[in-house]
Amino acid sequence: MSSPYFPILTALFVGVMLISNITGTKGVVLFDDWLHLDIGPIHMNGLVTDGAFFLFPLAYVLGDVISEVYGFRAMRRTILAGFAVLLLASLCFWLTIHLPEADFYDGQEAFERVAGVVPQFLLAGLAGYVVGEFLNSFVLVKMKERTGEHRLWARLVFSTVVGELADTVVFCAIAASALGISTWGDFLNYTIIGFVWKTLVEIVIMPVTYAVVNWLKLAEPSYRKALEDTPTE
Repeated sequence: MSSPYFPILTALFVGVMLISNITGTKGVVLFDDWLHLDIGPIHMNGLVTDGAFFLFPLAYVLGDVISEVYGFRAMRRTILAGFAVLLLASLCFWLTIHLPEADFYDGQEAFERVAGVVPQFLLAGLAGYVVGEFLNSFVLVKMKERTGEHRLWARLVFSTVVGELADTVVFCAIAASALGISTWGDFLNYTIIGFVWKTLVEIVIMPVTYAVVNWLKLAEPSYRKALEDTPTE
């Protein structure tokens, strides 16, 4: 694909995924000093999340932009590129952990505590993001086939809900134990908060997504040509 913008978007997407899989190894509890709730199996003492909560939604925003402007095939290549980079990162962390440490190095245990759980997060991230991003892109593209250039907001919202729900459930089911989550209540907290938070963030920043998508459609030579070649009624 000859495009001045697609490689930049792909690099941003892969970078966000890689950073999220590292920062996500830290368990985080927000507002535990005042937020307490007991409803059935849900016992909430603060919001249980991880260190990637503020960054990961950006991956779905970038996925929406790529899918809307460049199509499902381009997004599939982007997902596979991210998959390859995350596998390489996991292999590098594993090899580095098992290299013999120098006598003067006293950070082996700390390094293992952070990088050692990355393979489990890698599996969770890969499974969640492959399922979620594919569904997100597929739903958005299929809806676009029906609506054309209209109702971008509906495509963004509905594809986000479907993709984020699948991603969150799959990711949390695999990653929860690596964070030390051991109770059903904490797992529900982690899963529900993750889904609601990521979905709300995407909805709140939808005006930004709109602006980026519309700018790219005007700036991208291949998209302008496709619109020019599309017959009008």
